[in-house]
Amino acid sequence: MKILGIDIGGSGIKAAIVDTKTGELTSERHRIATPKPATPEAVSKVVKEMVAHFNWEKAVGCSFPTTIVDGKCIHSGNLSEKWLNVKVDKLFKKACKLPFYVSNDADLAGVAEVSLGAGKNEKGVTIVITIGTGIGSGLFYDGKLIPNLELGKMLHSDGKIIEYFTADSVRKNENLTLKQWALRFDKLLDYTRIVFSPSLIILGGGISKRYDGFKEYCNYSAISGRNGFLLKAS
Repeated sequence: MKILGIDIGGSGIKAAIVDTKTGELTSERHRIATPKPATPEAVSKVVKEMVAHFNWEKAVGCSFPTTIVDGKCIHSGNLSEKWLNVKVDKLFKKACKLPFYVSNDADLAGVAEVSLGAGKNEKGVTIVITIGTGIGSGLFYDGKLIPNLELGKMLHSDGKIIEYFTADSVRKNENLTLKQWALRFDKLLDYTRIVFSPSLIILGGGISKRYDGFKEYCNYSAISGRNGFLLKAS
């Protein structure tokens, strides 16, 4: 089965046609910059443009960068405060005249990993952490999703929300070296290990591709995963 997949991020909105059995892209990926401000109206306009680009007339799967319950955004996330309490699936369906299936982006990244990638057949607790504009996370036990884990909303020791200390956008905005950022991110890994005792942590997001450059500052060893890195406590 093929489906159009759309990933809505803080800096870019990406889409491609996906083979749901293999997870492989069957089209070129198309990217449009996330509008500023990223209001519901502005984003839904880009989503409609994406659907038109692929001349798509069937159901659409959509990953969204905040907590989603029954299609509704229950946290404003890093896009716009106007998203709070919006039925995202209903909004996009109205804009595109197509059925939409919407869920949290890190949850869906994790579903891909435990179904087709680095976490396949893994027992116990697996956590996926996506590092981008914010920090996303997906929690799985014996391959089953426990939805809407928000590790990025934990408090750092100084009382501030930890994603404001560890996200890749913070590294860029504060002009941190890879080492400076990695030492911060290692605190998030430590909190995760203490609270959840995971068997595996899978890293995603663009900066995960640079793991060889910062792994010495993290108390984990890693092997390459499907879309990032799979870590084991060392």
